[in-house]
Amino acid sequence: MILTEEHEAIRATIAQFIDKEINPYADQWEEEGIFPAHELFKKMGNLGLLGISKPEEFGGMGLDYSYQVVFAEELGRIRTGGVGMAIGVQTDMATPALAKHGSDELRRQFLMPAIAGDMVCSIAVSEPHAGSDVAAIKTTAKKNGDDYIIQGTKMWITNSTQADFICLLANTSDEGRHANKSLIVVPMNLPGISLSEKLNKLGQRSSDTAQIFFDDVRVPQRYLIGQEGAGFRYQMEQFQEERLYAMASNLKMMEFVIDDTIEYTRQRQAFGKSILDNQVVHFRLAELQTEVECLRALTYAAVEGYINGQDVTLKASMGKLKAGRLLREVTDSCLQYWGGMGYMWDSSVARAYRDGRLGSIGGGADEVMLGIIAKHMGILPKRQ
Repeated sequence: MILTEEHEAIRATIAQFIDKEINPYADQWEEEGIFPAHELFKKMGNLGLLGISKPEEFGGMGLDYSYQVVFAEELGRIRTGGVGMAIGVQTDMATPALAKHGSDELRRQFLMPAIAGDMVCSIAVSEPHAGSDVAAIKTTAKKNGDDYIIQGTKMWITNSTQADFICLLANTSDEGRHANKSLIVVPMNLPGISLSEKLNKLGQRSSDTAQIFFDDVRVPQRYLIGQEGAGFRYQMEQFQEERLYAMASNLKMMEFVIDDTIEYTRQRQAFGKSILDNQVVHFRLAELQTEVECLRALTYAAVEGYINGQDVTLKASMGKLKAGRLLREVTDSCLQYWGGMGYMWDSSVARAYRDGRLGSIGGGADEVMLGIIAKHMGILPKRQ
């Protein structure tokens, strides 16, 4: 993936925006457990940052996904992980299927305001008993006249307390578990929708997350995205962009952790010299930076294939696996060099440690990624 002046212009724009509109409030939003999504997203929409790779006819820039990945990479500058994740939900997790498969009417009604920052959206797939096993979801959408009647619940839904609409994965027939699912746009102001209190998470605390309950929620069938029964396939497609986003958006976050650790260990003295002057420390930090650069190379290679129409499932799965594990390795290793200060709740490395742990769980757990990789290698045992 070769970066052009246009790529760097997008990078500069989002960097300036983060430094002015996000990072000064990071500690406040982390403490409050929520950030003002409508206000922030509208500012981003005004700059065109929420539709970089979305169709121009619906308000996007119409650029290829390499530009979106540069945007995602720069979001790693944000000093509270929850805000970057929430932005990614809006751009790379809840709207790709709508942009690609939705009707023109649906895209005008929901995609355009999401790109403009006038609406906040969520992706509603996971359930209390169905996280990694997407096919096991139980939420149903049954036809009734011209509507669907939705029953069920969704869990761990990012942006949910502020969302104007969600892209819901639900069972719409009694066909096989991979052929009975559909993606449906559901406005969040409909009767029968209720929310739990905000979930009290280990990390990503600036992002509002809740459980959603659906009790006889009536939605027009025209809110169906694409074809009925194709929802599982559409969601697997969305996961590709989500995983590419996860790879890119964590690169700079890890580099900031390394840089913060270099600065702290350079100043901290023990046994007559700085911690950084110990070979075991500066060699380890050099090793971690090398690992981050290797992940960046894999990310760029996967994106290059993606924009050229290749199936990048294998590389995206490898990269998602590596990103989650490297997040754990970088933050844990660096926290150790901070000593007692690293164990303090408000230290930057402690926040990164908490925020980064989700990387091996959300968007497909490490074990799911390993299964996909093993399948592509032809070494996954056949199911009995």
